[in-house]
Amino acid sequence: MNSLMARLQSGSGYLLSAIIVASLQTVILGAIIQSRASILSNGAEVLLKTAPVDPRDFLRGDYVILNYDISTVPVQTISGGVPTEPGERTLWVRLKKQGDGFWTVSESAFHALPPQPETVILRSHPFYSSGLAAGDSVRVEYGIERYYVPEGQGKPIEEARNDGAVAIMARVSPDGSAQIRSLLVDGRPVYEEPLY
Repeated sequence: MNSLMARLQSGSGYLLSAIIVASLQTVILGAIIQSRASILSNGAEVLLKTAPVDPRDFLRGDYVILNYDISTVPVQTISGGVPTEPGERTLWVRLKKQGDGFWTVSESAFHALPPQPETVILRSHPFYSSGLAAGDSVRVEYGIERYYVPEGQGKPIEEARNDGAVAIMARVSPDGSAQIRSLLVDGRPVYEEPLY
């Protein structure tokens, strides 16, 4: 042990420490990238209709703000009860494909939903809830509310989005995490996400 400490305190020890730290950072960064790539290559594919966003929230930097019909979840779809106490919550949302190709909310719960054929389950980001009434809806985010575009190309997409012409093809992992695979305008892919 003493020889290891002496080596680390010497000049070669600093080099060894730097190599270990750099290797650890590379492994962590690789794991983050592989996690996203795994969802994009192996996740269930769903087509989501976007909804207009308040025009005051125009392009911030080089991304477009996206809103989805599935982001407003009616309380009537919630199974297993609605928490009445205020607190941080996560909502699991079951999506089912409709005749027009878009996926919509068929069920939701404040606990993990069991898999069912012909459905996909999205997990919302945690949000604060102060209790819900029967006629309310729950506003959730899934982590796919921003789409980064090449510099200066967001305005035409925002205009198409506000006209209801933008859709997103997303991939969903078995744990409910989502990644945007492609952005479509009038049903045609405009941008495709690379795996890496």
